Amino acid sequence: MTDATIDMQAIKLAARKLEAGQLVAFPTETVYGLGADAENAAAVASIYAAKGRPSNHPVIVHVAPEADIGYWADAIPPQAHALIAAFWPGPLTLILERAAHIPAQVSGGQSSVGLRCPSHPVAQALLREFKGGKGGIAGPSANKFGHVSPTTAQHVRDEFDTDGDSPIACILDGGQSEVGIESTIIDLSRMASHGPVLLRPGHISAAQIGAVLGVAVQAADAAAPRASGTLESHYAPRTPVLLVAPPQLAATLLQLHQAGQSLALISYSAAAGGPPLAAQCTMAAAPQPYAHDLYAALRNMDHAAADLIVVEAPPSDPAWQGINDRLRRAAHDSSAVLAGFKTGFKK
Repeated sequence: MTDATIDMQAIKLAARKLEAGQLVAFPTETVYGLGADAENAAAVASIYAAKGRPSNHPVIVHVAPEADIGYWADAIPPQAHALIAAFWPGPLTLILERAAHIPAQVSGGQSSVGLRCPSHPVAQALLREFKGGKGGIAGPSANKFGHVSPTTAQHVRDEFDTDGDSPIACILDGGQSEVGIESTIIDLSRMASHGPVLLRPGHISAAQIGAVLGVAVQAADAAAPRASGTLESHYAPRTPVLLVAPPQLAATLLQLHQAGQSLALISYSAAAGGPPLAAQCTMAAAPQPYAHDLYAALRNMDHAAADLIVVEAPPSDPAWQGINDRLRRAAHDSSAVLAGFKTGFKK
């Protein structure tokens, strides 16, 4: 999508809706966001209500490329400016100390704030139109809390228009999200004491961030700020998900079939054959195209009326970290389903 293909009338309407305190769904390069005026506490509260999201689970504030970060955050370390220069606009969220005048609702009541500048042209056009480019849009993923994130406008409609009474004033359609999983989140709010801390892996790797900063990125610690999408159970379809290591996949599918389970399969290397399946999706064997298609695959398999969605576990090398993080959380609640099966399951 180019600037010439953006519907500016739709952008202007969406900006007016946001300024009026309403919710707008908009595309980003990662996933579609459910947006509200980040400085309107009541509007941000309506995001939590629409999603069924716990009020202490922070949302990310999206800003325009020209935004003054100092308006949103205090005590900005030089490392933040280095990462902004390297990766913005793009799928990287920075956790910084929240400026006192920014509502605590966007941070789940914490003293920090998550900031991101998306690269999607529709998101950028909306951010530049909204409050003349000086506003911020609080925008978690446009789905019910804990469910699979949307990567198309139709996914948003499927999530919220089921009863004909959507809480969303309008949905901007920007095609399928290019990256397909949520942004990397790095905590810089405790830079002096902890250094950069990875709170959520994503398309931009810890190694890339460390190369820019010249220091290793640390793993999240118990005192780290809460961040979007980091609960143990998240990104889950309604059908239980089982992650299975590739060497055990064929035997596991057969065992489950013999136990009377109807199965949907997401795989990237499994050979043809095996027990009958309710549905199957074959993914790319490379991380970037796999991430692009992951949430659409989970949603499609969720519609297959299967008892289980079996996912062939991807490789464990760092390039797959963001994907493995999402799949691990999607499969977190599968322990009850796994009872009685002893062969090679992997959470």
